[in-house]
Amino acid sequence: MANLRPVLLVTLVFLGYLLWVEWQKDYGPQPVGTPPATAAATQDDPAEAAADVPGVPAATTASVPQSVASGDDVPSAVPEAPGAVPAAAGEVVSASDLVSVTTDVLELEIDPVGGTLVTARLRDYPVDLDAPDTKVALLTQDWPGFQIAQSGLLSRMDAPNHTSRYQVESDRYSLVDGDAGNELSIPLTWTGADGITVTKTFYLRRGSYEIGVSHMVENRGGQAWTGNRYEQLQRAIPGDDEGSGFNNPERYSFKGIGFYSPDEKLEKIDFEDVADEPYQRTVTDGWLAMIQHYFFAAWIPPAGEADAYSTQAYSPGGPPRVIARSVSPGVTVAPGEAHRFDSRLYVGPKIQDHLADIAPGLDLTVNYGIFTVISAPLFWLLEKIHDFVGNWGWAIVILTILIKLAFFKLTEAQYRSMARMRKLQPRIEKLKERYGDDRQAMSQAMMKMYKEEKVNPLGGCLPILVQIPIFIALYWVLIESVELRQAPFILWIDNLSVRDPYFILPALNAIFMIATQRLTPMAGMDPMQQKMMQAMPIVFSVMFAFFPAGLVLYWATNAGLSLAQQWYITRKIAKE
Repeated sequence: MANLRPVLLVTLVFLGYLLWVEWQKDYGPQPVGTPPATAAATQDDPAEAAADVPGVPAATTASVPQSVASGDDVPSAVPEAPGAVPAAAGEVVSASDLVSVTTDVLELEIDPVGGTLVTARLRDYPVDLDAPDTKVALLTQDWPGFQIAQSGLLSRMDAPNHTSRYQVESDRYSLVDGDAGNELSIPLTWTGADGITVTKTFYLRRGSYEIGVSHMVENRGGQAWTGNRYEQLQRAIPGDDEGSGFNNPERYSFKGIGFYSPDEKLEKIDFEDVADEPYQRTVTDGWLAMIQHYFFAAWIPPAGEADAYSTQAYSPGGPPRVIARSVSPGVTVAPGEAHRFDSRLYVGPKIQDHLADIAPGLDLTVNYGIFTVISAPLFWLLEKIHDFVGNWGWAIVILTILIKLAFFKLTEAQYRSMARMRKLQPRIEKLKERYGDDRQAMSQAMMKMYKEEKVNPLGGCLPILVQIPIFIALYWVLIESVELRQAPFILWIDNLSVRDPYFILPALNAIFMIATQRLTPMAGMDPMQQKMMQAMPIVFSVMFAFFPAGLVLYWATNAGLSLAQQWYITRKIAKE
């Protein structure tokens, strides 16, 4: 920025905002849940063997369960298919014959026990550019990032849940370059003792992170079958593995459970709060998600369906876990008839162009916080520029120029005020000599001089105050948008989402700040203030050295443009 005193103000406001974000995580208002209807099962309860299976709702047609979080009303013996492998304490029973599914964007593994998605790797997103073959695993059975997607049916009669074993037709499916077709289906079958047959099918499309999931219930028995569909995401509570640096984007990006409803929009719940405040709510046209930086997984029910959403804290003897769950209304299937339950699972990046088309409100998983109203248009403009230039770094530079042009008149007034202040420096020095330590007389004389010369000493503050929200909003755009993750710029900068490896951008920013300091009037400051101003370029250089390169690119570009503008106006005023 061009005036170092406003820069200090920006920094204090920005750091204060980051502190406020951290305070909100610990002490801010949390979603209020309805207490479970009955007490939780103890370790000695026989139902604990299936504690992560939701309670069976009342068997009435189109019923919506009122309590699905506690798991207390799960029968002590969960119906299973012949030959099923029982699941102890809710653990996913891993079979050696996992079903492998590969598309052009996803690598999945499905456990025949429950038809549970136990692995989902994103083929276009390496964990690190130095290890391109190691992909982001959004679903995994490995610790500490354990997260799986489960689904099943609930009924007082035979019904397969995520502890029941399915029969599979093949252990390998593929939809990659060279494979015919654009769609893929993976059927799994289960047969109960009461003439109930269920076919659970996964549907995938080329280029899509959506996974369709259906449960086709065929009633070949002699009595009506009534049941509900449920989906849940189960994951280990993550530790604080992102480090404590205030400049680490992972620290500020939301990581937790999200529930969407048309009236409340996205309700966010921290993993640590699930045990204290279980969430329970029935919502039409909602969805649930496990959200993290850049990526998320979400279960999306059919449009118009009223589902019961809940959370559950779960400790199966190992590290604690949390469960986010939805249960559909009940359906009755008469003998000789069939019914198909449908839902969708999204496992992938927060690509903002497509999320709103998948489900209403899904774009809210992009965590811009309270600055969404500014950040969203900024990202839209940044993306349009990128579509034209084809490089996110140059898009940031051009966006910075456009923002600078939008505030040109404001900053021009700021620099004119500063230039006039600079011209008055010799007179201010004479006033200091005349009044010595009489600060009151000195202040009165300076104010009189400012009035005579029509100079506003605070004229440089308003423009910078107006730009503070823009800077913070752009900060969220640059650290939260997956589109910029690992995006290259030029030469040595091959990843705009991490720090500059050679600290060249922070060094350029320091040069601009030092040059700006030479143009900034310091007359009237006491020696301590002057020393602080002189130290600021060093302090800022060290601080920016560890920020994401994309943000430093914006700051350095803005500082360079501001320096040029201030230098021009200062020279112009000096000649007047």
